[in-house]
Amino acid sequence: MKVIAICNQKGGVTKTSSTVNLGVGLALRGKKVLLVDADSQGDLTTSLGWADNDSLSITLATLMERIIRDEPIEALEGILHNAEGVDLVPANMELSGMEVALVGAMSREFVLKSYLETVKGSYDFVLIDCMPSLGMLTINALATADSVIVPVQAQYLPAKGMTQLMKIIVKVKKQINPALAVDGVLLTLVDTRTNLARATEETLRQQYGNVLKNYSTRIPISVKAAEASAAGQSIFVYDPGSKVAVAYADLVNEVLADG
Repeated sequence: MKVIAICNQKGGVTKTSSTVNLGVGLALRGKKVLLVDADSQGDLTTSLGWADNDSLSITLATLMERIIRDEPIEALEGILHNAEGVDLVPANMELSGMEVALVGAMSREFVLKSYLETVKGSYDFVLIDCMPSLGMLTINALATADSVIVPVQAQYLPAKGMTQLMKIIVKVKKQINPALAVDGVLLTLVDTRTNLARATEETLRQQYGNVLKNYSTRIPISVKAAEASAAGQSIFVYDPGSKVAVAYADLVNEVLADG
């Protein structure tokens, strides 16, 4: 079971869309995939069709609270099944209180890891959609992940803003999770009519070229991708012939090649 954190402290870089489409793309290739919504906004949950996420009785917050209290969790309890072949640990606003709860928890960095141990053997891939911050929930995601994918909007300032994220990843690797690897940077919202993507890639290469690779896949900017999320579908169902669908299929190939 490979655990991948989709992480960037900046919002609006298509973390959630990338999590959905990479997950569904892997499922289409015959992989068993679990998606984990680690953001209290619950966008991943909504994007997979559960718009009324506040009505869900079991969420990631519920499960992490049970781990903290050392209470039993039944096999695959609370996991939702999406029609496109992926499973989901959902989230809602209850998760916002978990940051505070984790402060006083024993082995607080490993609560999410302890939960994922309960589903080990049931999935080939676990993708964690991290919240746009570098708090304890994101630290938990990095502590349990085998690797990180960093979506970056193809603009200069978002690329420059990665310094803090990289410092956190290096710190987690040194102190908490020595096996953590950065799979690479995924350029998103690429406008093929401009040279911004090329300039952004050059900026990333200059600043982080010794520790990061750039995926050759570039995710183009697309209204259809946003519409797909609103419809609770992946791009593979909503607009299967689009450039975005082709791009995410290419990303799937790269992720599978990484092993």
